[in-house]
Amino acid sequence: QDPNEDTEWNDILRDFGVLPPKEKPKDEIEETVLHLQKEAEGKMNLEELKEAEDDFHEADRKAIQMYRYKRLRGEWKCLQRRQKYGKLREICGEQDVKEVTNAPEDVWVIIHLYQSSIPVCLLVNEHLSLLAKNFPEVKFLKAIVNSCILNYHDRCLPTILVYKTGEIKGRFVGVAEWGGIYLKVEELEWKLAEVGAIESNLEENPKKDIMNMIALSVNIKSGFGPEPID
Repeated sequence: QDPNEDTEWNDILRDFGVLPPKEKPKDEIEETVLHLQKEAEGKMNLEELKEAEDDFHEADRKAIQMYRYKRLRGEWKCLQRRQKYGKLREICGEQDVKEVTNAPEDVWVIIHLYQSSIPVCLLVNEHLSLLAKNFPEVKFLKAIVNSCILNYHDRCLPTILVYKTGEIKGRFVGVAEWGGIYLKVEELEWKLAEVGAIESNLEENPKKDIMNMIALSVNIKSGFGPEPID
């Protein structure tokens, strides 16, 4: 006896749990909806969707093509947005919330608070301008400190704040943090990479060689350096 047969006896047996519930046939429309739901949930990539197109009707194919177009267009817009920065921009305090706090969630924001009368601040600006070109997906900003914070001490400059999703992810404050006027762009790049703001190709801290040279110089002057060669 067919358990899926529609008879009064079978219905009674289903009510008492003797027979399992009747299986509901899936029609082509339901199959299409399930495929589209799977794609919308991100469980099917575009390649899998392309392979499944042969099972759909013409109307379904058009819907899928439109979906693919919208998805690719969205990805292209996202890429354009991520590549739209590329330079160090000047802002004032009034723009702080818009440019920093309300930045897109997937965008890192690096803002330099500076005074033009402090030489190391100007050097940091030069380095940040170069890094902005090399990492166009990151928003690089600079602002004269008095336009953002009143009575900020010059000894705390230069100050760099690193944001993502409106939260501070890193901060670098004062000349000592940067090593003074001899700061190199690679050293700044390394520091920003350490907090995750940029994806650097540097394999090790460029300041390591400088520190080794200083240590070697101190040891030689102290008489602990390598013995002279005869």
